Amino acid sequence: MPLSNRTRRKALLLTLATTAVTATLTAPVQAAPAARPAAPALTWKPCPSPAGATECATLSVPMDYRDPGGQRVDLAVSRLRGADSPARRGTLLAIPGGPGGSGVARLAAKGAELRKQTAGAYDLVAFDPRGVGGSTPADCGVSEDDRELTHLRPWPGPDGDITANVARARRVAAACQTNGGAMLRNISTANEVRDIESLRRALGEEKLSAWATSYGTYVAATYAQKYPHRTDRLVLDSNGDPDPERVARGWSANMSVGTDDRFPDFAAWAADPARDRAHRLAERPEDVRPMFLKLAAELDAAPRKFSDPAHFPLTGNRLRQALQQTLYSKNAFEPLAELILAARDTAGPLTVRDVLPGGPISGRETAVMVGTICNDVSWPHDLRTYARAVTADRARHPLTAGMPAGVMPCAFWKTAPADKPVRITPRGPSNILMIQNLRDPATPHHGALKMREAFGDRARLVTVDSGGHGAYLANGNTCGDRTVTDFLTTGRRPTGDVVCPKE
Repeated sequence: MPLSNRTRRKALLLTLATTAVTATLTAPVQAAPAARPAAPALTWKPCPSPAGATECATLSVPMDYRDPGGQRVDLAVSRLRGADSPARRGTLLAIPGGPGGSGVARLAAKGAELRKQTAGAYDLVAFDPRGVGGSTPADCGVSEDDRELTHLRPWPGPDGDITANVARARRVAAACQTNGGAMLRNISTANEVRDIESLRRALGEEKLSAWATSYGTYVAATYAQKYPHRTDRLVLDSNGDPDPERVARGWSANMSVGTDDRFPDFAAWAADPARDRAHRLAERPEDVRPMFLKLAAELDAAPRKFSDPAHFPLTGNRLRQALQQTLYSKNAFEPLAELILAARDTAGPLTVRDVLPGGPISGRETAVMVGTICNDVSWPHDLRTYARAVTADRARHPLTAGMPAGVMPCAFWKTAPADKPVRITPRGPSNILMIQNLRDPATPHHGALKMREAFGDRARLVTVDSGGHGAYLANGNTCGDRTVTDFLTTGRRPTGDVVCPKE
């Protein structure tokens, strides 16, 4: 599945030939939850913009669940109805990545294919998390310059200096504290999980199935931990390490390893003798990495301008960021190769397209991303910790130049997390199927192994011998797609963890 620029912004065994499968186990008996007020009904209407057969509704939820009678938040919800057949299963929730991804947009993009794969067995439902898309918006009032991607992400100076990162992180944190208000204080994974439970009740479903991607896998895992008796069939696609001591700080740090895991795929593509001259970067795959590092260092010293003044200059860090995003999907390899060749072999303004979008990311996306990662877990406040981590990470992983270990606005966050991060455990129904690319640049395979270990026998892991971010209906592996589809439609999972061979 080719990923949009916005999606790309927002990170390791047996062959599955004749693997036996077994039906998913049922949930153990749980005590009935305490009585709560009736869930608000959903009024479904045609969506305001063309989106196939999708219906839309608005769900009102408490801004602060500790004050259920207080201020409310509206969540934009969408639905693609399933088929009216004996095979009808229930509702499957599409949980987006991010933080800051739109569930409504993801369902619009993938709903028709998912409905086809599952033969209409589910009503497919999604929602925009609070602060995002059509839901009640969040905004910190962060300046456009600080919302530019290579500024918001803590790319250090050419020599590893983090002074500019520290100043920017301090500004963003101060803006969120001043302008974010109660909305920003109540953006977190814990509240997204509570919103999912409110949505389940509004839908009138006893249980929910889900297809969660990227950051959404942590949301789904947390929901499965908090509400195990409310889960049916869960697919977790492109998983991060759920370590409750680190959470997003760990996901960011892991991108260094993920980029190293994935880069050889790009190098092999870029040195393929069959590649045309407009895209071939080197004679041998092992020559691509030093060439890229040399070019990035040259752009650190002397950035290149584009002929289109709307584009930011091509700096070393913008080239590194372009690489990190390009590795999400093989479909992006060609434009990156064109950019590298133009920057390396031409003079004057660059006339090729920029791989990165020219403008800043939105205020909503910025607020939700920063709010979630800073409200979920406490980050270190000692700036020397970040300086040491950046120095070490630059030495081990020069492709990412220390950015994944850099200082974020969370280092200056004034409020402690309202909820303790959830620890994922083996307690609960065995109804989870994880799927993971072996060479994922954003959520590397070793992090998925940590999630698998945390779940124990509740989960099975399907490792796909492929690269890119997103496995199911994404990077083209028939074995992986078939295994997930079979689970969603029949409930059967592999009896153990499996590997889908390279195709």
